[in-house]
Amino acid sequence: MRSHLLNGATAERYRRSVTEGVERVAATIATTDRPFTGVTVDALSPRIDEIDLDRPLHDTAAVLDELENVYLRDAVYFHHPRYLAHLNCPVVIPAVLGEAVLSAVNSSLDTWDQSAGGTLIERKLIDWTCARIGLGPAADGVFTSGGTQSNLQALLLAREEAKAENFADLRIFASEVSHFSVRKSAKLLGLGPDAVVSIPVDRDKRMQTVALARALEHCAKDGLVPMAVVATGGTTDFGSIDPLEEIAGLCEQYGVWMHVDAAYGCGLLASLKYRHRIDGIERADSVTVDYHKSFFQPVSSSAVLVRDAATLRHATYHAEYLNPRRMVQERIPNQVDKSLQTTRRFDALKLWMTLRVMGADGIGELFDEVCDLAAEGWRMLAADPRFDVVVQPSLSTLVFRCVPAAVTDPAEIDRANLYARKALFASGDAVVAGTKVAGRHYLKFTLLNPETTTADIAAVLDLIAGHAEQYLGDSLDRAS
Repeated sequence: MRSHLLNGATAERYRRSVTEGVERVAATIATTDRPFTGVTVDALSPRIDEIDLDRPLHDTAAVLDELENVYLRDAVYFHHPRYLAHLNCPVVIPAVLGEAVLSAVNSSLDTWDQSAGGTLIERKLIDWTCARIGLGPAADGVFTSGGTQSNLQALLLAREEAKAENFADLRIFASEVSHFSVRKSAKLLGLGPDAVVSIPVDRDKRMQTVALARALEHCAKDGLVPMAVVATGGTTDFGSIDPLEEIAGLCEQYGVWMHVDAAYGCGLLASLKYRHRIDGIERADSVTVDYHKSFFQPVSSSAVLVRDAATLRHATYHAEYLNPRRMVQERIPNQVDKSLQTTRRFDALKLWMTLRVMGADGIGELFDEVCDLAAEGWRMLAADPRFDVVVQPSLSTLVFRCVPAAVTDPAEIDRANLYARKALFASGDAVVAGTKVAGRHYLKFTLLNPETTTADIAAVLDLIAGHAEQYLGDSLDRAS
């Protein structure tokens, strides 16, 4: 079994095995003509259930054949131009190369003596991102597993900086369309059930600063402690960007920690055309970025950044076997001192490879393309009487629903849209997401693929309308 360990003696076997795997994946991607096969849980589960994990195949080719049957053939492929559902992006080749390198070397980014150059590369990328945001010379941060972890760590720092005697008195202010991880973080941090104050949004789904000001004022009058305001730089449902400058002013006025969840909108940091849409982010105390959303990186690749590096001390613990206190005096850089995680992948390498091959402008051009596509898609929807579109996009998301002319019952329209989404997924012709707006079911395009065209959008809209009409026709037949 030692022949399977990667080392100097097995380097050639490693090269052959990985090449074989890459060739299989490349062939699959090259011949994939739709984002999904439409396979059902009931059809796929028996294939996996029948595999006996205690009886290995002892052959890479045979294992790849099996993998094709249980995974590769029926995977949901984000690279396909008609995958329009969630915040999943196609990935750039330099980042995939970085993934291959980091997996083989297998550095752990918790301490210097496990990563060396990896530590410095991650720190360089953190400094680069802080500079792109404009957080100032005292800024710092660390890579995380994703936006949920980044938001959790940012709110942990905010909780500690608030210095409240009673956690039940702490309040977090976030818009009614902010990410669910804000409430999840509040619970994990031991805050009370009323900790998160939901601030209403305007018709563009942006936090209403007048309402925020009123809530902050009431918080002070009630003897409660405003812990943090979470402004969103690209909401999951709408891609809406809260008025960051105005929110920053209120945070300064009331002495509140300002966190910007820019997990989605961080692509604007590299944009050549739309960087101004996120102006005000530089005034934040902490920022979440997800490179695996709008920097076209493989999952996972995220970071939390802070204006004042000293606040990261709230996540610092020392262990003699890992990062003893003396290492701080010896100026040995241990990333575990800043992270909620201990063992941690070298995910920063993917972004490093991308920047070194493509440059930031290359990333920005790709993100600008999907923002431009969303603007064109909005114009198409606004001009199409079959659909109702919610807001003009600030990023690359379109929320809409089919409104057949012959139907006026909102509940029936809801059912038609739900059916259309399910039927589309089952066909495998396209994948779209769904959400609720004012209690009604809507569909959602999240456009993160520069290869998607307006022709793709038009074709998918026709498919949606067709499925909705089919449902309504069948419904009328059943009722008659």
